[in-house]
Amino acid sequence: MIVRWESDHDYVLVHIHQDMFGDWIFSRAWGQIGTQFGGLKHQLADDHAQAMMWLADETTIQASRGLRKVLEAEDHSAEGREAVGQLSLLDTL
Repeated sequence: MIVRWESDHDYVLVHIHQDMFGDWIFSRAWGQIGTQFGGLKHQLADDHAQAMMWLADETTIQASRGLRKVLEAEDHSAEGREAVGQLSLLDTL
C-alpha cells in the first residue's frame, strides 16, 4: 500500500509492504517538493496490524500539519507502481 500527503511545498510518502522473508516493512519518505531535501526511513513492523496502526498515526500527524492525502493505492496498481518507483529513487541519493 502506498499513501502520499502533500502541502504546497512538502510531501510525505508511506509504503507498507512485505519483504522476501514475509516481514512487514513500513517505509516513510519526506521532503520538499521539487528539491532533494528530505529523508527516507524503513521500520520493521511486528505484523501487518502494527504497520496499519503506524499508518493511522501518520494520517493523524499529517492532517494536523495541514497536509492533504493525494494518493492511496495498492502496489500492483499503475499509480502504486509509479509511486514505488519514485520511492526507490530516494535510496540512491
